[in-house]
Amino acid sequence: MVGPSSTTPKRWATEVNGCDVTFGEGALEELGAVARRLGGERVLLVTDPGLEQAGHADRAIASLAGGGCRVTVFDQVEENPTSEHVEAGARMAREAKIDLLVGLGGGSAMDCAKGINFLFTNGGRMEDYWGFGKASQAMLPSLGVPTTAGTGSEAQSYALISQAGSHRKMACGDPKARFRGVILDPALLRTVPREVMALSGFDAIAHAVESHVCTRRNPISQLLSREAWKLLSRAFRTVLEEAEAPGARSDMLLGAFLAGAAIEKSMLGLAHSCANPLTSRFGVAHGGAVGLMLPSVVRFNAVAADGLYGELLAVAGLSSNGEGDAHRLSTELESLRQSAGLPTRLRHVGVEPSSLADLAVQAAEQWTAQFNPRTAGTEDLERLYENAF
Repeated sequence: MVGPSSTTPKRWATEVNGCDVTFGEGALEELGAVARRLGGERVLLVTDPGLEQAGHADRAIASLAGGGCRVTVFDQVEENPTSEHVEAGARMAREAKIDLLVGLGGGSAMDCAKGINFLFTNGGRMEDYWGFGKASQAMLPSLGVPTTAGTGSEAQSYALISQAGSHRKMACGDPKARFRGVILDPALLRTVPREVMALSGFDAIAHAVESHVCTRRNPISQLLSREAWKLLSRAFRTVLEEAEAPGARSDMLLGAFLAGAAIEKSMLGLAHSCANPLTSRFGVAHGGAVGLMLPSVVRFNAVAADGLYGELLAVAGLSSNGEGDAHRLSTELESLRQSAGLPTRLRHVGVEPSSLADLAVQAAEQWTAQFNPRTAGTEDLERLYENAF
């Protein structure tokens, strides 16, 4: 498996995890043709106002219309979509009698599209699908078009939806919710603000690192994790310095997709478990929250995963320098975080010392905590927060 290079075709198509993937500059032009191949005639395009202002939604609509599709636009998606956003989208989907969904945007838009699919086809509330495999009825075909290089939602069967009121993250997964097609167009990253690129890119990096060592890892997921890490780690600084760099944009987008595919085949760990309460309680952007916790988690995992971290160092051309693989990797992650200008301490984002114990309890309740390579109790989690404070 290799990333884009001077000999890689500008546009190509393949299949990954049962999903048809179209990759390359200008690939958004293929959206209408892919939708028609899946039988789409009445399409719900799920996106957000920012992407409409950037013109991406108009280009997607033009492609869909060119393929003979009638398009209804649901553009009320916000960051960290709640069950209320999903319910509003499902109502619009019923009114339009849709037969295909397209999620255009970052993880929020794509997750919301999956959530709408659950309610449109199976009824009920998002809480009914909290967990995995709870959709009893068939779901509509859907397409994912990421406009950021980060969440990897386009490669996963899970929708991460916040519960209205409590803001608890509900991971709602089902094989039927997975996108049947994905469009990876690096040109869409040109309009991504540097701050968003930094946050989403570090999230993708965390996906590659955590999926490589989690207890559900396997040879296929680790192959995906390593390739994702290699692409992301070499492109992250470059794309932040020069957003127009085509090779870096391509590497970031493909790396984020592969990291998402690795999660689909395995799982995550404590960095994400600790990040979610920071987002729900203190409003820390997800990528920033993961960035705050990942280096400390890597050091904590050294006794269980040092050699696995060494494999990541090797594919990135890094050596341990005699420090131990986990320590060396955590140092590299801190360097990447610093180059992105992401927060480095919990105290810098409004977290109070008195909240650390409660955060540890909430982190222990997160689903991904159980897949960390080293078991952690609430006292361990509190120490991780203290280390990051």
